[in-house]
Amino acid sequence: MAASLQRLTSAGRYLLQRQLQKTYSLKRVRFILAAGPHRLLATQAAHQVALNVPETKVTTLENGLRVASEDSGLTTCTVGLWIDAGSRYENERNNGTAHFLEHMAFKGTRKRSQLDLELEIENMGAHLNAYTSREQTVYYAKAFSKDLPRGIEHKSEKTQTFLETNLQEVVFDYLHATAYQSTALGRTILGPTENIKTINRGDLVEYITTHYKGPRIVLAAAGGVAHDELINLAKYHFGKLPGRYQGEAPALPPCHFTGSEIRVRDDKMPLAHIAIAVEAVGWSHPDTIPLMVANTLIGNWDRSFGGGVNLSSKLAQMTCQGNLCHSFQSFNTCYTDTGLWGLYMVCEPGTINDMMHFTQMEWMSLCTSVTETDVARAKNLLKTNMLLHLDGSTPICEDIGRQMLCYSRRIPLHELEARIDAINAKTIKDVCTKYIYNKAPAIAAVGPIEQLPDYNQIRSGMFWMRT
Repeated sequence: MAASLQRLTSAGRYLLQRQLQKTYSLKRVRFILAAGPHRLLATQAAHQVALNVPETKVTTLENGLRVASEDSGLTTCTVGLWIDAGSRYENERNNGTAHFLEHMAFKGTRKRSQLDLELEIENMGAHLNAYTSREQTVYYAKAFSKDLPRGIEHKSEKTQTFLETNLQEVVFDYLHATAYQSTALGRTILGPTENIKTINRGDLVEYITTHYKGPRIVLAAAGGVAHDELINLAKYHFGKLPGRYQGEAPALPPCHFTGSEIRVRDDKMPLAHIAIAVEAVGWSHPDTIPLMVANTLIGNWDRSFGGGVNLSSKLAQMTCQGNLCHSFQSFNTCYTDTGLWGLYMVCEPGTINDMMHFTQMEWMSLCTSVTETDVARAKNLLKTNMLLHLDGSTPICEDIGRQMLCYSRRIPLHELEARIDAINAKTIKDVCTKYIYNKAPAIAAVGPIEQLPDYNQIRSGMFWMRT
């Protein structure tokens, strides 16, 4: 916890100190922030922060568009549009349209050329960004609070106007392609090359007309932002967005999980990139939190980490001692009605077999022999990481927008903390047995993967023979 506090930015430490001073003296606060091994005090500090965060205010416009904001009194703010539309809502013909629209956010509009837009953003000292996922599209801007109206104007114009070097992304695309084969989640976000070359204005207009409706959009803001001002700006810029469908609203395409694999062997590559996952649950499922704790128990590691045998993750300890991989990362990817829980690893060709073996051993340990001490450590680490993530207006705005789309509300930190605290070792064993034990995994592997065990052998490692 102490190391985590030390990683806070100066602004984050200032906000944390200001919250703590509501309960403790300045001398006491400085002691808490400087404490090294005093984890109990640090945990108490985190609890106080969770109880004293500003309120998230939510208002729904007549067309169904939701406006959500958290005013922390900063001189800067982040404002963005979170839209319930991504590659899952595409088909084989228009796959790639959502990402193409996101890319066009950095082009000019009817009112401004691209050069004029870039100059205006630069003069504002602002930062624009956008991204597309399989279920959401996001456009956001970070600027001084006084420039909030201009930031929203840019988002309005973008909404209503019309790579294989990253191997991790490639592997995860393959993982989705095999896990959700022949379904919408199996398609890539970027879309195939032939689609990108043929996308035209009509395709973009059809996509926007179909999916950019008021009830599927959240205008979120965090930092120095007045909620009433945000409401007025939302009405002015987005009040004319349609709120209803002329016919039936597009249904969420069903996606089923298939235990299977994709192998792309390339012995010229120096390292193997492998992902293995089982089917998990959607955002709002009650088992999501236990799976998040289980994900934290497995943890992550790379060669830059110190600690060796003193690392908290048992898989990290074994990996470090045996030099089994260059890095690994446990993940828990959630969608509306399904998810992927698993591990991504980067290995040298000769250690793949051992790394896969020890990974599955740790997964089986979660199902059968995880201890209360291990679970308590993981819960504290999960809560710490959640708080550290909310360091600045941009991640807070991201948290608001994402949660409003996923849960139709923002879950208060104290409620989230209580749900995490309610988990014990039995909960982890039960939930992991339900989703991991004796389940057929999906596997994607790229590189020199000759030593990757046969799928049936990996499948047999998903259970232990009991006597």
